[in-house]
Amino acid sequence: MAVAASALVTGTAVVAGTSVAQASPVSWGPCDRAALDEVPITERHLFSCAKYPVPVDHADPGGGTVDIAMMRRAATEQTGRIGSLFLNPGGPGGAGFDMPVGAVDRFDPAVLKRFDIIGFDPRGIDRSTRMRCFGNAEQAEKVLGRMSSVPVTGEQISSTVDAYGDYGDACAKNAGELQRHMSTADVARDLDLMRAGVGDDQLNFVGFSYGTLLGATYVATFPERSRAIVLDGNVDPALRTTDGVQHDRERAGGFELALDGFLQRCAAEASKCAFGEGDVRAKFDEIRDVLRRGPITMPDGSKIALDQFTDGVSSALYDPERFRQLAGDLQALHLQLHPRAGLIPDLLRVLHLPSGKHRFDGGAEESYVDDSYFAVNCTDKPFPKAPERVPAIAAQWEAELPTFGRTQAFSDLAGCSQWPPTSPDVHRGPWENRAAHPVLLFGNFYDPATRYEFSRRMEKELGNARLVSVDAFGHCILGDSSCADSRAADYLINLRVPRPGEVCQPDEQPF
Repeated sequence: MAVAASALVTGTAVVAGTSVAQASPVSWGPCDRAALDEVPITERHLFSCAKYPVPVDHADPGGGTVDIAMMRRAATEQTGRIGSLFLNPGGPGGAGFDMPVGAVDRFDPAVLKRFDIIGFDPRGIDRSTRMRCFGNAEQAEKVLGRMSSVPVTGEQISSTVDAYGDYGDACAKNAGELQRHMSTADVARDLDLMRAGVGDDQLNFVGFSYGTLLGATYVATFPERSRAIVLDGNVDPALRTTDGVQHDRERAGGFELALDGFLQRCAAEASKCAFGEGDVRAKFDEIRDVLRRGPITMPDGSKIALDQFTDGVSSALYDPERFRQLAGDLQALHLQLHPRAGLIPDLLRVLHLPSGKHRFDGGAEESYVDDSYFAVNCTDKPFPKAPERVPAIAAQWEAELPTFGRTQAFSDLAGCSQWPPTSPDVHRGPWENRAAHPVLLFGNFYDPATRYEFSRRMEKELGNARLVSVDAFGHCILGDSSCADSRAADYLINLRVPRPGEVCQPDEQPF
């Protein structure tokens, strides 16, 4: 829920208009050696780490805490230091603790001079206090191993829907009180305590993907404490928090648009794209439709199934640097279906990986690390509690969105329709930016996961915002466009926003 401006007091987080969690200073100390493996020895003195306690339930600050893992990269010119710049990588479920390590590749050098760069793992995630739905990996595999990313047969559909039900039951049984307090509004309040804990009167923040919802929620909840907010790869906050079904349908459409763009670019650059010969759309559709009937066996004896294919294509669309490999894999599959004398299909490079959203974090004693994905989404995104409707919705979406409609329906919709009860403390609007400064937005024309239309809606819903469009493929853009990076730096440092209607280009093209 939004909080009245009169209730805002620097250094506190206000919930439900009454309860207050007081921010304590962050106690920085050395980072463990493994966290800094990729940092040059000459720069390791810039880094420090901390575990910061926040209330499990911000409405009941005395009811227990969870720890938030934080990493700081100190500004290299302390005399000109502006403050701290908090980062969130998205997800939900993305671990942002070590984002300061890669900040040199993401931001203009001027930003690193003027800001301490702070990464953190949100509540429930990785190095922070984890939300665990299973006691060990074996228990998790018995449930999650029964799920299919793209269930087609009656057996696959029943197994997937039933497994999601068992997943929700396991989380209700094992995840404890934290499972009830995983909303983006909870994370925004954690972020506000961290802001005060590092001594900043106002927040500077860069959020990617789902992190744009976190940034928008923070601005809506704490406008007077918001200085510079950059959102890259935007969600539609109003749609996401009011109609989960329509949001996911439109999200699947974003992947279809990105795929169409990839195939069109491949055809236009046929001399550089291995899949560019002939009718690329028809070739792609044929591969997908064959896989829908069963796996394709490659010359080395390996098999690729529809799950692997769909997950692999969607993953590759996130990163234009993988487009050439994706094109090569598609051509290898097409050649396997249509052999030519003397030609042997190449080994698959990006479509051979195991399917599935769930992954282990190590040995058999560890739980899956991404239980928070459903914990956040099933709290923020309203879905009907009707798992029996999922197969029909999936069929409808597949008819409209043939590559990604079915997989999207059998993700959040199947999972969240059977998720245990959560706290109703979710910010669902208003979204108008009442802070003193505009919010700066970046949106790629061919972003698969957060379609460009979502960025346009974010600009409209915030009102006091400025969208920089980018004629690029891939998910998010900062670090891959000098044009976007310079606009972000000028905004973060000087609070100058780009002129209306500006369009940037990426530094490199996929072909």
